[in-house]
Amino acid sequence: MRVSVIATVLNERESIGALMDSLAAQTRPPDEIVIVDGGSTDGTLDILGRYLERLPLKLLFHPGANISQGRNYAIRHATGEIIASTDAGTRLVPEWLAEIVAPIERGEAAVCAGFFVSDPRTTFEIALGATTLPDLRDIRPDKFLPSSRSVAFLRSAWEEVGGYPEWLDYCEDLIFDFALRRRYGTFAFAPRAIAHFRPRPSLRAFARQYYRYARGDGKADLWRERQAARYGTYLVAVPLILAAGLVFHPVVWLLYLLGAAAMLRTPYRRLLPRLEGMPAREKAKAILWVPIIRVVGDWAKMVGYPVGVWWRLQHRGEIPPHPRRP
Repeated sequence: MRVSVIATVLNERESIGALMDSLAAQTRPPDEIVIVDGGSTDGTLDILGRYLERLPLKLLFHPGANISQGRNYAIRHATGEIIASTDAGTRLVPEWLAEIVAPIERGEAAVCAGFFVSDPRTTFEIALGATTLPDLRDIRPDKFLPSSRSVAFLRSAWEEVGGYPEWLDYCEDLIFDFALRRRYGTFAFAPRAIAHFRPRPSLRAFARQYYRYARGDGKADLWRERQAARYGTYLVAVPLILAAGLVFHPVVWLLYLLGAAAMLRTPYRRLLPRLEGMPAREKAKAILWVPIIRVVGDWAKMVGYPVGVWWRLQHRGEIPPHPRRP
């Protein structure tokens, strides 16, 4: 079957070369690569132009498009029966395409989820990856919802569910996943179809990212229970424990330690193996970054979610029906 790899880009001069080089190194070469540029001004297009003769690259322009619009535009202009989606900012292992399309080519599934891991450059990025991204052993393949930085699906499946939701700027791949899951059931899982991507390089950039994710969740009406638990923890439980310790006995404040242990256990389990061989000073910095990242991420989501909900209330008549979590 003919396979088209698609991606959207916007001002990715620093990372686009790594993606294109990794596509050139695939053990199963793509039949075509369709890249949609959303209006880059930093030289991204100049770099992509160098690959036009090396790769079966189709470069399209859609200035101002959001990610959903860009992906749908790419797929509409693709010629493959199978679509493999990735993102700028990733670096694909050589077996990525072969692994991610194999179950579809064998007729075992309409959708195959690949995996993704962090590609850190700094101590902060190591801590961020451990705090926010699952390890392979954390994954339940029957429940896993893939990111569109590493997923493949039949073009006919994309058509059947109406494509990516163009009204949504973030978390669009989750809504797409939900639609595919409802229509086709459990996805195939290709754990060796790995996309490496660099985490955000600073706490400010990470907070902005999680704010936008949560704003997208609010727009899409996702994860109400998770958000309620987050508000309950920080706005109710934390002040109540403080007050109880002041009124009754400071021993009550030991509940903070129990709560922190529950919140940080998984990030530290992921982090500790990644610290091997690092200088002691950098190990200490990574360990200290984890609770900061966790709290900042939670607060960024708490700020972003109501902004998305407010947007949703203002656009109730404009949002088409969409599937929730199956």
